[in-house]
Amino acid sequence: MTRPLFLSIGWLCVGLGMLGVAIPLFPTTPFLLVAVWAFSRSSPEMAEKLRNNRFVGPYIRDWQDNGVIPLQAKVAAIAMMSAAVAYLEWGTMAPQWVIAIVAVTLFAVAVFIVTRPSLPPDRPA
Repeated sequence: MTRPLFLSIGWLCVGLGMLGVAIPLFPTTPFLLVAVWAFSRSSPEMAEKLRNNRFVGPYIRDWQDNGVIPLQAKVAAIAMMSAAVAYLEWGTMAPQWVIAIVAVTLFAVAVFIVTRPSLPPDRPA
């Protein structure tokens, strides 16, 4: 019973990841990482196909093997998080406590992102 559930999650995340390729500011890699996780529990062959894909495979392998987030992705993620907080502050009527919770949460995520390596240990700068 869990195999069809994980297969469904995997395919859904692949679809959402492909949407991210076409829609600006929509994440691709996180959905593909979830897809690999789900496929590893339901279809190891599909997980390996994603890990070996010539377009997204290197990013997936870098994260799974070494916890690497490329510098360009770090900059984009932090810029989008900053824009989201700025929009909440100046573009909505959200209560200040909501904005504060979002800002603190996104700051913690930004710290996590910044502290990840930008290159695998075997790849020189």
